[in-house]
Amino acid sequence: MSKKIVLSGDIIASTSLTNEAKSILELELKTLISILENNFSIYGRIIKGDYLEMVIENPEDALAITIIIKSYIKAIVLNTNIDSVRGKYFKNHGIRLAIGYGELTRYDKLNGVIDGEAIYFSGRRISEERTTYDKERIVIKNTIFFNSNNEKLNENINCIVALLDVLVSNATAKQCKILYLRILGFSEQEIATQIGVKQPTVNKQLTSIGWNAIEKSVVYFSSIFKEIKS
Repeated sequence: MSKKIVLSGDIIASTSLTNEAKSILELELKTLISILENNFSIYGRIIKGDYLEMVIENPEDALAITIIIKSYIKAIVLNTNIDSVRGKYFKNHGIRLAIGYGELTRYDKLNGVIDGEAIYFSGRRISEERTTYDKERIVIKNTIFFNSNNEKLNENINCIVALLDVLVSNATAKQCKILYLRILGFSEQEIATQIGVKQPTVNKQLTSIGWNAIEKSVVYFSSIFKEIKS
């Protein structure tokens, strides 16, 4: 049985969002899943409006998809009132993501069935990180995690994702939009045309958020899982 990756995502500080903001966010999540379905072999679903589950059939694509999701969510500008105390955590971090790698004993896209160690690995990690729920003060150190039954692999991948987490978390909404478009394969000129700026501006923004390091990390992650498959 081939192993797959299940990505679990939990919107950070979703309780700080107004009902209007939550509706906008849910529509954006549906759009995001559609974009990913058109570019990768995935099955995604939204649970209760603020929780994402996604099966990534080709594990080598997982880090690229993770960064696309993270940057896409951070690029969303909600023009509605957000609670000032907790809302900044959504603005700064957007979503918490756990990458679970393992077997799926039951996987039926038509009936929405996902069962096996991969979803347990991702879901369990998300549950562990949701301990700040309903607390007045939130301490967020990391928002991207990798979990499998291979401790050495966990150690290696978590070193990479921790660094990428910092880069994306420090990026602005505009930089995040440029980032997810770049990972989707758009050229700098295509991105410039799409968002209405000049190509050197796109290049400058990508340099500012560490695009070279992000691209190399995605390629490295992909090579690891291609080697595992072979």
